[in-house]
Amino acid sequence: MLFSSIVFLFRFLPITLFLYYVSPPKLKNTTLLLCSLVFYCWGEVKFFWIMAAVILINYLCGMWIDRFKDNLRLSRFFLVLSIIGSLSMLIYYKYSNFFITNFNALTHLNLSLIDNLVLPLGISFYTFQSMSYSIDVYRRVVSSERNLINFGAYVSMFPQLIAGPIVRYADITERLHITKGRVTLDRIDEGITLFIFGLSKKVLIADNVNKLWTDIIGQYSGGELIGAGVGLENASTGLVWLGIVAYTLYIYFDFSGYSLMGIGMGKMLGFDFPMNFNLPYISHSVTEFWRRWHMTLSSWFREYVYIPLGGNRKGIKRQIFNICVVWFLTGFWHGANWNFILWGVYYAALLIVEKVWLLPKLEKGRVWPHLYTILIFTVGWALFVGSDPGVSLRLLFEKMFIPQGGVGALYYLRNYIAVLGLGILFSSTLPQKLWDRVKDNVVVRGITLGVLLVCCVAYMEAGGYSPFLYFNF
Repeated sequence: MLFSSIVFLFRFLPITLFLYYVSPPKLKNTTLLLCSLVFYCWGEVKFFWIMAAVILINYLCGMWIDRFKDNLRLSRFFLVLSIIGSLSMLIYYKYSNFFITNFNALTHLNLSLIDNLVLPLGISFYTFQSMSYSIDVYRRVVSSERNLINFGAYVSMFPQLIAGPIVRYADITERLHITKGRVTLDRIDEGITLFIFGLSKKVLIADNVNKLWTDIIGQYSGGELIGAGVGLENASTGLVWLGIVAYTLYIYFDFSGYSLMGIGMGKMLGFDFPMNFNLPYISHSVTEFWRRWHMTLSSWFREYVYIPLGGNRKGIKRQIFNICVVWFLTGFWHGANWNFILWGVYYAALLIVEKVWLLPKLEKGRVWPHLYTILIFTVGWALFVGSDPGVSLRLLFEKMFIPQGGVGALYYLRNYIAVLGLGILFSSTLPQKLWDRVKDNVVVRGITLGVLLVCCVAYMEAGGYSPFLYFNF
Protein backbone atom coordinates (compact mmCIF):
# COMPACT_ATOMS: atom_id res chain seq x y z
CA MET A 1 0.00 0.00 0.00
CA LEU A 2 1.56 3.27 -1.13
CA PHE A 3 1.40 6.40 1.02
CA SER A 4 0.56 8.26 -2.19
CA SER A 5 -2.60 6.29 -2.92
CA ILE A 6 -6.28 7.04 -2.44
CA VAL A 7 -6.88 3.89 -0.40
CA PHE A 8 -4.12 4.84 2.05
CA LEU A 9 -5.00 8.52 2.26
CA PHE A 10 -8.75 8.18 2.70
CA ARG A 11 -9.15 4.74 4.27
CA PHE A 12 -6.16 3.25 6.03
CA LEU A 13 -4.65 6.43 7.51
CA PRO A 14 -7.83 8.02 8.93
CA ILE A 15 -9.07 4.69 10.33
CA THR A 16 -5.67 3.99 11.91
CA LEU A 17 -5.39 7.46 13.43
CA PHE A 18 -8.94 7.25 14.79
CA LEU A 19 -8.32 3.87 16.42
CA TYR A 20 -4.98 5.07 17.78
CA TYR A 21 -6.36 8.30 19.24
CA VAL A 22 -9.36 6.64 20.93
CA SER A 23 -7.29 3.77 22.34
CA PRO A 24 -6.54 3.99 26.07
CA PRO A 25 -2.97 5.14 26.70
CA LYS A 26 -1.82 1.68 27.75
CA LEU A 27 -3.19 0.13 24.55
CA LYS A 28 -1.82 2.64 22.03
CA ASN A 29 1.24 0.52 21.25
CA THR A 30 -0.98 -2.53 20.76
CA THR A 31 -3.19 -0.59 18.35
CA LEU A 32 -0.13 0.72 16.53
CA LEU A 33 1.34 -2.78 16.22
CA LEU A 34 -1.89 -4.30 14.87
CA CYS A 35 -2.46 -1.49 12.36
CA SER A 36 1.16 -1.70 11.22
CA LEU A 37 0.86 -5.44 10.66
CA VAL A 38 -2.31 -4.88 8.62
CA PHE A 39 -0.43 -2.28 6.58
CA TYR A 40 2.46 -4.67 5.89
CA CYS A 41 0.26 -7.68 5.18
CA TRP A 42 -1.87 -5.65 2.76
CA GLY A 43 0.66 -6.35 0.02
CA GLU A 44 3.24 -8.71 1.55
CA VAL A 45 1.32 -11.19 3.72
CA LYS A 46 3.42 -14.14 2.49
CA PHE A 47 6.55 -12.46 3.92
CA PHE A 48 4.99 -11.54 7.24
CA TRP A 49 6.81 -14.43 8.92
CA ILE A 50 10.19 -12.90 7.99
CA MET A 51 9.47 -9.64 9.77
CA ALA A 52 7.96 -11.56 12.69
CA ALA A 53 11.11 -13.70 12.90
CA VAL A 54 13.40 -10.64 12.83
CA ILE A 55 11.33 -9.05 15.62
CA LEU A 56 11.39 -12.21 17.75
CA ILE A 57 15.11 -12.91 17.23
CA ASN A 58 16.19 -9.41 18.22
CA TYR A 59 13.67 -9.18 21.08
CA LEU A 60 14.90 -12.42 22.68
CA CYS A 61 18.58 -11.77 21.98
CA GLY A 62 18.24 -8.24 23.36
CA MET A 63 16.87 -9.61 26.65
CA TRP A 64 19.61 -12.25 26.85
CA ILE A 65 22.34 -9.71 26.05
CA ASP A 66 21.03 -7.54 28.87
CA ARG A 67 20.61 -10.47 31.24
CA PHE A 68 24.20 -11.64 30.72
CA LYS A 69 25.74 -8.18 30.39
CA ASP A 70 28.33 -9.03 33.05
CA ASN A 71 29.35 -12.15 31.12
CA LEU A 72 31.15 -10.82 28.05
CA ARG A 73 31.32 -14.18 26.28
CA LEU A 74 27.60 -14.92 26.60
CA SER A 75 26.44 -11.40 25.79
CA ARG A 76 28.67 -11.35 22.72
CA PHE A 77 27.32 -14.76 21.66
CA PHE A 78 23.73 -13.50 21.73
CA LEU A 79 24.75 -10.33 19.87
CA VAL A 80 26.34 -12.41 17.10
CA LEU A 81 23.28 -14.67 17.08
CA SER A 82 20.96 -11.67 16.59
CA ILE A 83 23.10 -10.28 13.77
CA ILE A 84 23.37 -13.63 11.98
CA GLY A 85 19.66 -14.28 12.44
CA SER A 86 18.76 -10.89 10.95
CA LEU A 87 21.31 -10.79 8.14
CA SER A 88 20.76 -14.39 7.03
CA MET A 89 17.26 -13.59 5.77
CA LEU A 90 18.37 -10.36 4.13
CA ILE A 91 21.26 -12.14 2.40
CA TYR A 92 19.10 -15.04 1.26
CA TYR A 93 16.33 -12.98 -0.29
CA LYS A 94 18.41 -10.09 -1.60
CA TYR A 95 21.77 -11.56 -2.57
CA SER A 96 21.47 -15.33 -3.13
CA ASN A 97 21.07 -15.22 -6.90
CA PHE A 98 23.76 -12.53 -7.20
CA PHE A 99 26.26 -14.79 -5.40
CA ILE A 100 25.23 -17.85 -7.44
CA THR A 101 25.54 -15.97 -10.73
CA ASN A 102 28.99 -14.66 -9.92
CA PHE A 103 30.14 -18.00 -8.50
CA ASN A 104 29.08 -19.67 -11.75
CA ALA A 105 30.98 -17.05 -13.74
CA LEU A 106 34.16 -17.60 -11.73
CA THR A 107 34.06 -21.40 -11.62
CA HIS A 108 32.32 -22.08 -14.96
CA LEU A 109 29.78 -24.18 -13.10
CA ASN A 110 26.07 -24.07 -13.78
CA LEU A 111 24.42 -23.96 -10.39
CA SER A 112 20.72 -23.24 -10.65
CA LEU A 113 19.34 -19.92 -9.55
CA ILE A 114 16.61 -19.84 -6.92
CA ASP A 115 13.30 -19.55 -8.75
CA ASN A 116 10.68 -16.95 -7.88
CA LEU A 117 12.93 -15.20 -5.34
CA VAL A 118 11.19 -11.92 -4.49
CA LEU A 119 12.64 -9.23 -2.23
CA PRO A 120 10.37 -8.80 0.83
CA LEU A 121 9.13 -5.27 1.20
CA GLY A 122 11.22 -3.10 3.52
CA ILE A 123 13.58 -5.90 4.60
CA SER A 124 16.70 -3.74 4.16
CA PHE A 125 15.25 -1.10 6.48
CA TYR A 126 13.73 -3.17 9.28
CA THR A 127 16.74 -5.52 9.36
CA PHE A 128 19.15 -2.63 9.97
CA GLN A 129 16.76 -1.08 12.46
CA SER A 130 16.48 -4.30 14.48
CA MET A 131 20.23 -4.88 14.39
CA SER A 132 20.88 -1.38 15.73
CA TYR A 133 18.72 -2.22 18.76
CA SER A 134 20.67 -5.39 19.62
CA ILE A 135 24.00 -3.62 19.16
CA ASP A 136 22.89 -0.71 21.34
CA VAL A 137 21.76 -3.10 24.09
CA TYR A 138 25.15 -4.81 23.93
CA ARG A 139 26.90 -1.44 24.13
CA ARG A 140 24.58 -0.44 27.01
CA VAL A 141 23.29 2.58 25.11
CA VAL A 142 19.75 1.37 25.91
CA SER A 143 18.21 -1.23 28.16
CA SER A 144 16.48 -4.18 26.60
CA GLU A 145 12.75 -3.93 25.88
CA ARG A 146 10.85 -6.40 28.05
CA ASN A 147 7.48 -5.94 26.38
CA LEU A 148 7.19 -7.79 23.06
CA ILE A 149 4.29 -5.58 21.92
CA ASN A 150 6.35 -2.42 22.47
CA PHE A 151 9.30 -3.87 20.59
CA GLY A 152 7.09 -5.13 17.78
CA ALA A 153 5.49 -1.68 17.49
CA TYR A 154 8.96 -0.12 17.24
CA VAL A 155 10.14 -2.40 14.42
CA SER A 156 6.90 -2.59 12.45
CA MET A 157 5.71 1.02 12.86
CA PHE A 158 4.11 1.62 9.47
CA PRO A 159 5.29 5.21 8.78
CA GLN A 160 8.94 4.10 8.60
CA LEU A 161 8.62 0.35 8.06
CA ILE A 162 9.20 0.07 4.33
CA ALA A 163 11.19 3.16 3.37
CA GLY A 164 12.80 4.65 6.44
CA PRO A 165 14.05 6.79 7.92
CA ILE A 166 16.04 4.16 9.81
CA VAL A 167 14.97 4.85 13.39
CA ARG A 168 17.12 3.70 16.29
CA TYR A 169 15.38 2.39 19.38
CA ALA A 170 17.18 5.06 21.41
CA ASP A 171 15.47 7.74 19.28
CA ILE A 172 11.95 6.78 20.34
CA THR A 173 12.16 4.66 23.49
CA GLU A 174 11.13 7.53 25.75
CA ARG A 175 7.99 8.35 23.78
CA LEU A 176 7.24 4.66 23.21
CA HIS A 177 6.76 4.29 26.94
CA ILE A 178 4.79 7.48 27.57
CA THR A 179 1.26 6.53 28.61
CA LYS A 180 -0.17 10.05 28.71
CA GLY A 181 0.50 13.11 26.61
CA ARG A 182 2.19 11.28 23.73
CA VAL A 183 -0.10 12.89 21.16
CA THR A 184 -0.68 16.66 21.22
CA LEU A 185 -2.46 19.04 18.87
CA ASP A 186 0.83 20.78 18.08
CA ARG A 187 2.40 17.48 17.01
CA ILE A 188 -0.64 16.56 14.92
CA ASP A 189 -0.56 19.97 13.23
CA GLU A 190 3.17 19.69 12.49
CA GLY A 191 2.71 16.12 11.29
CA ILE A 192 -0.07 17.04 8.87
CA THR A 193 2.08 19.84 7.44
CA LEU A 194 5.07 17.55 6.92
CA PHE A 195 2.89 14.84 5.42
CA ILE A 196 1.28 17.19 2.87
CA PHE A 197 4.68 18.61 1.88
CA GLY A 198 6.06 15.09 1.47
CA LEU A 199 3.03 14.00 -0.54
CA SER A 200 3.45 17.06 -2.78
CA LYS A 201 7.11 16.23 -3.39
CA LYS A 202 6.20 12.70 -4.38
CA VAL A 203 3.05 13.31 -6.43
CA LEU A 204 3.47 16.77 -7.94
CA ILE A 205 7.21 16.75 -8.67
CA ALA A 206 8.70 13.23 -8.55
CA ASP A 207 5.95 11.44 -10.47
CA ASN A 208 5.82 14.15 -13.13
CA VAL A 209 9.55 14.57 -13.67
CA ASN A 210 9.90 10.78 -13.87
CA LYS A 211 7.72 10.82 -16.98
CA LEU A 212 10.61 12.43 -18.88
CA TRP A 213 12.95 9.58 -17.89
CA THR A 214 10.39 6.93 -18.84
CA ASP A 215 9.77 8.72 -22.16
CA ILE A 216 13.40 7.90 -22.93
CA ILE A 217 13.89 4.35 -21.58
CA GLY A 218 10.28 3.18 -21.61
CA GLN A 219 7.96 2.28 -18.75
CA TYR A 220 8.46 -1.03 -16.96
CA SER A 221 6.51 -2.98 -14.37
CA GLY A 222 7.97 -6.12 -12.83
CA GLY A 223 10.76 -5.96 -15.42
CA GLU A 224 8.26 -6.07 -18.30
CA LEU A 225 7.93 -3.23 -20.82
CA ILE A 226 4.43 -1.73 -20.54
CA GLY A 227 5.03 1.56 -22.37
CA ALA A 228 7.56 2.12 -25.15
CA GLY A 229 9.99 5.04 -25.04
CA VAL A 230 12.56 6.51 -27.38
CA GLY A 231 15.06 3.82 -26.39
CA LEU A 232 18.48 4.63 -25.01
CA GLU A 233 20.11 3.48 -28.23
CA ASN A 234 18.11 6.05 -30.23
CA ALA A 235 18.63 9.03 -27.91
CA SER A 236 21.15 11.78 -28.59
CA THR A 237 23.78 12.78 -26.05
CA GLY A 238 21.77 15.88 -25.16
CA LEU A 239 18.60 13.87 -24.53
CA VAL A 240 20.47 11.34 -22.38
CA TRP A 241 21.87 14.12 -20.21
CA LEU A 242 18.41 15.67 -19.94
CA GLY A 243 17.07 12.27 -18.87
CA ILE A 244 19.76 11.84 -16.20
CA VAL A 245 18.97 15.33 -14.86
CA ALA A 246 15.32 14.28 -14.68
CA TYR A 247 16.27 11.06 -12.87
CA THR A 248 18.44 13.09 -10.47
CA LEU A 249 15.44 15.21 -9.51
CA TYR A 250 13.11 12.20 -9.49
CA ILE A 251 15.10 10.09 -7.03
CA TYR A 252 15.46 13.03 -4.64
CA PHE A 253 11.82 14.09 -4.58
CA ASP A 254 10.55 10.50 -4.59
CA PHE A 255 12.67 9.35 -1.67
CA SER A 256 12.71 12.57 0.36
CA GLY A 257 8.97 12.99 -0.18
CA TYR A 258 8.26 9.48 1.06
CA SER A 259 10.56 9.96 4.06
CA LEU A 260 8.89 13.27 4.90
CA MET A 261 5.45 11.63 4.79
CA GLY A 262 6.75 8.99 7.22
CA ILE A 263 8.19 11.62 9.55
CA GLY A 264 4.92 13.54 9.42
CA MET A 265 2.86 10.47 10.31
CA GLY A 266 5.32 9.75 13.11
CA LYS A 267 4.51 13.20 14.51
CA MET A 268 0.78 12.47 14.27
CA LEU A 269 1.40 9.33 16.33
CA GLY A 270 3.50 11.23 18.88
CA PHE A 271 7.01 10.19 17.77
CA ASP A 272 10.00 12.22 16.61
CA PHE A 273 11.73 10.43 13.75
CA PRO A 274 15.12 11.80 12.61
CA MET A 275 15.18 13.84 9.41
CA ASN A 276 16.48 11.93 6.41
CA PHE A 277 17.23 14.72 3.90
CA ASN A 278 18.45 18.28 4.24
CA LEU A 279 18.56 19.87 0.77
CA PRO A 280 21.46 17.70 -0.48
CA TYR A 281 21.59 19.35 -3.90
CA ILE A 282 22.85 22.64 -2.45
CA SER A 283 26.05 20.91 -1.29
CA HIS A 284 29.51 22.26 -2.14
CA SER A 285 31.36 18.96 -1.75
CA VAL A 286 30.70 15.24 -1.85
CA THR A 287 31.45 15.14 1.87
CA GLU A 288 28.69 17.66 2.51
CA PHE A 289 26.34 15.86 0.11
CA TRP A 290 26.51 12.69 2.19
CA ARG A 291 25.81 14.65 5.35
CA ARG A 292 22.55 15.78 3.74
CA TRP A 293 21.39 12.72 1.73
CA HIS A 294 19.75 9.66 3.37
CA MET A 295 21.18 10.84 6.66
CA THR A 296 19.87 7.94 8.75
CA LEU A 297 21.62 5.36 6.55
CA SER A 298 24.88 7.36 6.63
CA SER A 299 24.52 7.66 10.40
CA TRP A 300 23.91 3.89 10.70
CA PHE A 301 27.07 2.97 8.81
CA ARG A 302 29.09 5.58 10.68
CA GLU A 303 27.83 4.39 14.08
CA TYR A 304 27.93 0.62 13.54
CA VAL A 305 30.69 0.11 10.94
CA TYR A 306 33.01 3.10 10.51
CA ILE A 307 33.58 3.96 14.19
CA PRO A 308 33.93 0.32 15.36
CA LEU A 309 36.55 -0.18 12.61
CA GLY A 310 38.54 2.69 14.12
CA GLY A 311 37.06 5.67 12.29
CA ASN A 312 39.72 8.35 11.92
CA ARG A 313 41.52 7.43 15.15
CA LYS A 314 44.17 5.08 13.72
CA GLY A 315 45.91 7.13 11.07
CA ILE A 316 45.12 8.11 7.51
CA LYS A 317 45.79 4.69 5.96
CA ARG A 318 43.36 2.96 8.31
CA GLN A 319 40.82 5.73 7.76
CA ILE A 320 41.00 5.24 3.99
CA PHE A 321 40.51 1.51 4.48
CA ASN A 322 37.50 2.18 6.74
CA ILE A 323 35.96 4.52 4.16
CA CYS A 324 36.36 1.84 1.48
CA VAL A 325 34.66 -0.79 3.64
CA VAL A 326 31.76 1.50 4.52
CA TRP A 327 31.13 2.54 0.95
CA PHE A 328 31.43 -0.96 -0.45
CA LEU A 329 28.75 -2.01 2.04
CA THR A 330 26.66 1.10 1.34
CA GLY A 331 26.65 0.33 -2.36
CA PHE A 332 25.89 -3.34 -1.76
CA TRP A 333 23.06 -2.45 0.65
CA HIS A 334 21.28 -0.69 -2.21
CA GLY A 335 21.13 -3.71 -4.46
CA ALA A 336 22.56 -7.04 -5.58
CA ASN A 337 24.18 -5.77 -8.74
CA TRP A 338 27.67 -4.67 -9.72
CA ASN A 339 26.53 -1.18 -10.66
CA PHE A 340 25.64 -0.51 -7.01
CA ILE A 341 29.06 -1.74 -5.91
CA LEU A 342 30.67 0.53 -8.52
CA TRP A 343 28.50 3.35 -7.24
CA GLY A 344 29.80 2.77 -3.71
CA VAL A 345 33.43 2.56 -4.91
CA TYR A 346 32.91 5.76 -6.94
CA TYR A 347 31.88 7.70 -3.83
CA ALA A 348 34.58 6.08 -1.68
CA ALA A 349 37.25 7.29 -4.15
CA LEU A 350 35.79 10.82 -4.23
CA LEU A 351 35.50 11.05 -0.45
CA ILE A 352 39.11 9.88 -0.07
CA VAL A 353 40.32 12.48 -2.59
CA GLU A 354 38.42 15.18 -0.72
CA LYS A 355 39.72 13.97 2.63
CA VAL A 356 43.35 13.81 1.53
CA TRP A 357 43.58 16.83 -0.74
CA LEU A 358 40.54 18.57 -2.23
CA LEU A 359 38.26 19.51 0.67
CA PRO A 360 40.21 22.60 1.88
CA LYS A 361 40.14 23.98 -1.68
CA LEU A 362 36.39 23.35 -1.97
CA GLU A 363 35.76 25.15 1.31
CA LYS A 364 37.51 28.26 -0.04
CA GLY A 365 35.59 28.34 -3.32
CA ARG A 366 32.12 29.75 -3.95
CA VAL A 367 30.53 28.78 -7.28
CA TRP A 368 32.81 26.10 -8.72
CA PRO A 369 32.55 23.71 -5.73
CA HIS A 370 28.77 23.65 -6.17
CA LEU A 371 29.06 22.99 -9.92
CA TYR A 372 31.61 20.27 -9.25
CA THR A 373 29.30 18.59 -6.74
CA ILE A 374 26.30 18.78 -9.08
CA LEU A 375 28.31 17.06 -11.82
CA ILE A 376 29.56 14.41 -9.38
CA PHE A 377 26.17 13.36 -8.04
CA THR A 378 24.52 13.54 -11.48
CA VAL A 379 27.11 11.11 -12.85
CA GLY A 380 26.66 9.08 -9.67
CA TRP A 381 22.94 8.67 -10.36
CA ALA A 382 23.79 7.48 -13.88
CA LEU A 383 25.82 4.69 -12.24
CA PHE A 384 22.98 4.03 -9.80
CA VAL A 385 20.34 3.59 -12.51
CA GLY A 386 22.58 1.35 -14.60
CA SER A 387 20.85 -1.92 -13.70
CA ASP A 388 17.29 -0.71 -14.30
CA PRO A 389 15.19 -2.30 -17.06
CA GLY A 390 15.80 -0.55 -20.36
CA VAL A 391 19.22 0.74 -19.29
CA SER A 392 22.64 -0.51 -20.37
CA LEU A 393 25.35 1.03 -18.19
CA ARG A 394 27.94 0.82 -20.97
CA LEU A 395 25.62 2.41 -23.53
CA LEU A 396 24.47 5.05 -21.06
CA PHE A 397 28.02 6.26 -20.37
CA GLU A 398 28.95 6.09 -24.04
CA LYS A 399 25.99 8.32 -24.84
CA MET A 400 26.86 10.71 -22.01
CA PHE A 401 30.56 11.16 -22.72
CA ILE A 402 30.96 10.46 -26.44
CA PRO A 403 28.83 13.00 -28.38
CA GLN A 404 26.29 11.16 -30.52
CA GLY A 405 23.28 12.08 -32.60
CA GLY A 406 19.79 10.69 -32.35
CA VAL A 407 16.48 11.90 -31.04
CA GLY A 408 17.09 15.45 -29.83
CA ALA A 409 16.42 17.01 -26.43
CA LEU A 410 14.61 20.20 -27.49
CA TYR A 411 11.13 18.69 -27.85
CA TYR A 412 11.32 17.04 -24.41
CA LEU A 413 12.82 20.14 -22.83
CA ARG A 414 9.88 22.19 -24.05
CA ASN A 415 7.40 19.66 -22.66
CA TYR A 416 9.03 19.26 -19.28
CA ILE A 417 10.74 22.59 -18.63
CA ALA A 418 8.09 23.65 -16.10
CA VAL A 419 8.39 20.57 -13.88
CA LEU A 420 12.19 20.53 -14.24
CA GLY A 421 12.28 24.17 -13.17
CA LEU A 422 9.98 23.38 -10.26
CA GLY A 423 12.25 20.53 -9.20
CA ILE A 424 15.36 22.72 -9.33
CA LEU A 425 13.59 25.49 -7.40
CA PHE A 426 12.43 23.18 -4.63
CA SER A 427 15.91 21.66 -4.38
CA SER A 428 17.12 25.08 -3.17
CA THR A 429 16.71 26.96 0.11
CA LEU A 430 14.26 29.56 -1.30
CA PRO A 431 10.95 27.68 -0.69
CA GLN A 432 11.90 26.98 2.94
CA LYS A 433 12.79 30.63 3.51
CA LEU A 434 9.46 31.75 2.03
CA TRP A 435 7.55 29.21 4.13
CA ASP A 436 9.31 30.37 7.31
CA ARG A 437 8.01 33.87 6.63
CA VAL A 438 4.36 32.92 6.17
CA LYS A 439 3.83 29.73 8.20
CA ASP A 440 2.63 31.62 11.29
CA ASN A 441 -0.18 33.19 9.27
CA VAL A 442 -3.06 30.76 9.85
CA VAL A 443 -4.95 31.78 6.70
CA VAL A 444 -1.97 31.56 4.35
CA ARG A 445 -0.88 28.31 5.95
CA GLY A 446 -4.32 26.74 5.63
CA ILE A 447 -4.81 27.83 2.02
CA THR A 448 -1.34 26.61 1.01
CA LEU A 449 -1.76 23.18 2.56
CA GLY A 450 -5.33 22.86 1.29
CA VAL A 451 -4.40 23.70 -2.29
CA LEU A 452 -1.45 21.30 -2.23
CA LEU A 453 -3.61 18.48 -0.87
CA VAL A 454 -6.34 19.04 -3.46
CA CYS A 455 -3.78 19.11 -6.28
CA CYS A 456 -2.18 15.90 -5.00
CA VAL A 457 -5.52 14.09 -4.80
CA ALA A 458 -6.39 15.26 -8.31
CA TYR A 459 -3.09 13.96 -9.68
CA MET A 460 -3.45 10.69 -7.78
CA GLU A 461 -6.91 10.16 -9.25
CA ALA A 462 -5.76 11.04 -12.76
CA GLY A 463 -2.32 9.47 -12.71
CA GLY A 464 -3.12 6.07 -11.27
CA TYR A 465 -0.36 3.88 -9.85
CA SER A 466 2.90 5.64 -9.02
CA PRO A 467 5.45 3.23 -7.51
CA PHE A 468 8.00 4.25 -4.92
CA LEU A 469 11.55 3.81 -6.20
CA TYR A 470 13.11 2.58 -2.94
CA PHE A 471 10.71 -0.36 -2.71
CA ASN A 472 13.39 -2.04 -4.85
CA PHE A 473 16.02 -1.69 -2.16
